[in-house]
Amino acid sequence: MLKKEKYVMFDKHTVEIDWAGRPLILETGGMARQADGAVFATYGETKLLATVCGATKQKPGMDFFPLTVNYMEKFYASGKIPGGYFKREGRPTERETLISRLTDRPIRPLFPKGYKNEVQIVITVLQHDMENEPDIIGMIAASAALAVSGLPFMGPIAAARVGLIDGDYVLNPTIPELEDSELDLVVAGTSDAVMMVESEARELTEEQMLGAVMFAHESCQDVIDMIRSLKEKAGKPDWEFTSPDYSAEKKLVAKQAEKAIKAAYKKTDKMERQGLLSEARDAAWEALGETEDNPEGMSSGVFGDVFKSLESAVVRGSVIKTGKRIDGRKLDQVRPIVAEAGLLERTHGSALFTRGETQALCVATLGTSEDEQYVDQLTGTIKNKFLLHYNFPPYSVGECGRMGGTSRRETGHGKLAWRALQAVLPDADDFPYTIRLVSEIMESNGSSSMATVCGCSLAMMDAGVPIKRPVSGIAMGLIKDEDGVAVLSDILGDEDHLGDMDFKVAGTTEGITSLQMDIKIAGITEEIMTTALEQANAGRLHILGEMNKALDVSREDVGEFAPRIETMKIPVDKIRDVIGTGGKVIREIVDTTGARVSVEDDGTIKIASSDLASITAAKDWIHSLTAEPEVGTIYKGKVVKVVDFGAFVNFFGKKDGLVHVSQMKNERVGHPSDVVSEGQEVYVKLMGFDDRGKVRLNMKYVNQDTGEEYPREPREEKSDNAKGEKKSDKKPRRRRRKPAAEEEE
Repeated sequence: MLKKEKYVMFDKHTVEIDWAGRPLILETGGMARQADGAVFATYGETKLLATVCGATKQKPGMDFFPLTVNYMEKFYASGKIPGGYFKREGRPTERETLISRLTDRPIRPLFPKGYKNEVQIVITVLQHDMENEPDIIGMIAASAALAVSGLPFMGPIAAARVGLIDGDYVLNPTIPELEDSELDLVVAGTSDAVMMVESEARELTEEQMLGAVMFAHESCQDVIDMIRSLKEKAGKPDWEFTSPDYSAEKKLVAKQAEKAIKAAYKKTDKMERQGLLSEARDAAWEALGETEDNPEGMSSGVFGDVFKSLESAVVRGSVIKTGKRIDGRKLDQVRPIVAEAGLLERTHGSALFTRGETQALCVATLGTSEDEQYVDQLTGTIKNKFLLHYNFPPYSVGECGRMGGTSRRETGHGKLAWRALQAVLPDADDFPYTIRLVSEIMESNGSSSMATVCGCSLAMMDAGVPIKRPVSGIAMGLIKDEDGVAVLSDILGDEDHLGDMDFKVAGTTEGITSLQMDIKIAGITEEIMTTALEQANAGRLHILGEMNKALDVSREDVGEFAPRIETMKIPVDKIRDVIGTGGKVIREIVDTTGARVSVEDDGTIKIASSDLASITAAKDWIHSLTAEPEVGTIYKGKVVKVVDFGAFVNFFGKKDGLVHVSQMKNERVGHPSDVVSEGQEVYVKLMGFDDRGKVRLNMKYVNQDTGEEYPREPREEKSDNAKGEKKSDKKPRRRRRKPAAEEEE
């Protein structure tokens, strides 16, 4: 009898290392087995799944590599239910979009040239321990999933986060540790070179930033070895793919269009250059492309690749051999700059920044705490007081295009500018405004994100935001081949598309605030990065000098049309008096005064209005509700009731007091109604409280027209003679008991 073989449901393979004091575990074979590659990753107690699926065939007419990365955070990962009506995850959040882009950037260059099969990477956060950020783990898991999938991926890559705490580099700092860090740097790379850098910093030097990048890259090596070990255990057979050889087609296109391409790239004006290139492309396609008249011609996809490679060869060869760029500049030369501030008078702050053919119109708007952005995250709801929105309309590049929701590119560029500016913002206690910046790209020909940094810095200064120092940004490029290496300052759009690197550096005169690097080749060396940083520093300082011609310091006060915000502090136990039952009191204050009032849990109250009188009225109202009246102080009050022995006056919030008939005037008063009437406004002086806590007020000491106290003559002293007679022989006409108030005086 044959023995039955035991059926194995899962063929699991696991690798594990200790990384920065926490276990990093990669497992495959247990989940998502129908995907080409799937890796379940654990770091600390944060867990996620990365899957890879690749199409076996290329779609007809595909002229680019269709790689898609979808990073998703599930709220159940931290035991939360999503907000909103539907109570489920919807469209990608800004954070999910940014991490998707972060993962895409180091992976895309490592697919072979000419590979155009569709690839989709899905990263799903399944558990969050509130300490370890899932973005780094997701990048590692995606790399591992690609490694075991068999797809033609020239990796693996690894990623690491670096903080700077008390002068020391910290590998993968926890979320609480990042709050005290001067640096938040993410680096991805292969075993040989750095592929991607993303960071925000608090004005660090070039040496500190480079040291952090190298520290991160070195820390990635153990993870890369770990992924290779997993591939050896569980990797699927490699897909067969050979990059197509288009050498014959290149010769045909070069013969037809090379002269026209070289002539086009001698034109410094972008639109003129693009027009000539378009003519050259159309002429070459008509002669060589696959048409009804020429069915044996090149396909559109092949022709597009070949024509672009010919453009690249012309541009790159010219730069390497002659040291001259498309627009005739030297390698380290920045385009002409014009900066203007205060263009839009009725906005709170505005600036127009133009660098060559790149232009950004930036506008600053100041709001109150009610304008803060509430964002639901796995770690909890956060409140953003600083917002930056980047818009890239199609007219900025002279094209027609569909306009709709925010693109991934707009989200990424806006966040890059946000990172560059966050280090110079004033403390919230010193400047209690919510700040929103909007960058409208008017023209684009290279590094509109860095133009946004410069323009938004000027717009904030124009709005009266007391930033520490102005911030400028510059984009660096790289051309690297067997003939040499060239680092380019302030790159054009064509130098970005046809070059090997987009290296953006932003900062102040004191140091770097943000750094981002994307490359299209298999990594760059420390030497190239050092050159790029040094060259970027000189360019950045030059741009700052040009910005200073428009505005070198923040205006002394916020603009005429910006709201004024005043802050006051009340005891915590008085908060309920200001808010009232169901918010009745605070609504009445807002409706009556016209000011916006917000109350925080610690007793801080912010009052905002463009009208100073409204702020004063609201402030006085709140003060009357929370403060205690002071003896000897004069108050303006209203008579609420007249009785035979005096009048009751509401003088301090809800507090009433009695003005006795004897204290109304410096003469005999027959009846209180002879002096005051209900609803009349009067000035009263608080004299004190009797044994029962009743309030005693006085009118006769106060000028009812001005509210000022009458000058008091000093009382005559008694004579020192033996009989003890008074100096004055005058006697009072009638004896009466002096009021207690006078006796006090």
